[in-house]
Amino acid sequence: MNFPKELKYSPKDEWIKVEDNTASIGISDYAQDALSDIVYLEYAVSVGDVVSKGDILGTVESVKAASDVYFPISGTVLEVNEELLDTPENVNSDPYGAAWIIKLELSSPEELDELMNAEKYEAYVQERI
Repeated sequence: MNFPKELKYSPKDEWIKVEDNTASIGISDYAQDALSDIVYLEYAVSVGDVVSKGDILGTVESVKAASDVYFPISGTVLEVNEELLDTPENVNSDPYGAAWIIKLELSSPEELDELMNAEKYEAYVQERI
């Protein structure tokens, strides 16, 4: 499994990459592996929505299960990855690249301090395996 060092991670297996005041969010390699073959993605929010940490971002469905994806931080939705609606399998093949799910303008950057770095997240994942 891959745990990029430049990312932060939530206990619900979302990753976040921050550049300036914009955060890209997706699901971790561990999460996509646990779900297996992802066949469908649905958004629960739209561009311009103001969201809070813990709100549901959307749902990913695989051949094994469906799982909600949550916002690990608060902010305003800037962009949703429309390409994933047609190619949800990208979440399996490139969870940290082409399969970013949403982009958010941060409203509470201090919430980033509550997330795990790569080392802590990897240890957290190992405890659950």
